[in-house]
Amino acid sequence: MDNRLKRLVIRISRGRLSFSVADGSDVEFEDYALNSSISMAANLREALRTLPLLEDSFERVLVMVDTPTLMVPTNEFNEAESDTLYHHAFTDMNQQQVMYTVLPDLNAVVLFSVQKDLRGVIDNTFDDVRYTAAVAPVWRHLHQRSYTGQHQKLYAYFHDRRMEVFSFGQNRFKFCNSFAVNNPNDALYYLLAVWKQLTMEAVHDELHLVGDIPERDQLLEEAQRFVKRVFYINPSGEFNRAPVSQIKGMPYDLMTLYIKGR
Repeated sequence: MDNRLKRLVIRISRGRLSFSVADGSDVEFEDYALNSSISMAANLREALRTLPLLEDSFERVLVMVDTPTLMVPTNEFNEAESDTLYHHAFTDMNQQQVMYTVLPDLNAVVLFSVQKDLRGVIDNTFDDVRYTAAVAPVWRHLHQRSYTGQHQKLYAYFHDRRMEVFSFGQNRFKFCNSFAVNNPNDALYYLLAVWKQLTMEAVHDELHLVGDIPERDQLLEEAQRFVKRVFYINPSGEFNRAPVSQIKGMPYDLMTLYIKGR
């Protein structure tokens, strides 16, 4: 297939940069080794110059951005107020341009941000570029998954040394927040605090964990001391051993994007 007809997906987080291109059911994925002495924008320029995967031009580009997010109910969203809201919530993000992803099935709009110099590199290189919050495919997919069974579910998605914790009810977020985690003790502390806040029931309600979980077995064992129904979502099993789910190092949000298509 002509690369001009393919979509390039760039995933950017604080300490990680990856590129992927789908050709039918096959996905070529490359985790770029960052040079920590230069900015992310400079790393991106170097990747665009040197990676064989990026040698040809692409007609469409999707940029998945992992930065702090702010959830706004759809009926309260005003695009003109996005910058003010976001920078009020995250006071250290002054060099960032605020963007948003609409989540119509969840009646919400999520605000996120992109470094201005980084966006400049991308927009000056590609013609048709769309930006989205990196975790959005996970929210959408697990929202649909939450309809199975009759009991409440709390989800935790681990990635980039962070844990996204969320729960759904009546096509809305009941809870959504992000926590920095470096070990299972931190993760369990935050999870149990949210569990208590939502008044979830220890015997029948469910805790689902997914992603790059630090010391996963220990966290699962410790969580089961307090919550009876704790589950690890294995991407390979969940996605019926789809080829994308077998790619080493690919984040769960990127797998979900390719398998679920959004």
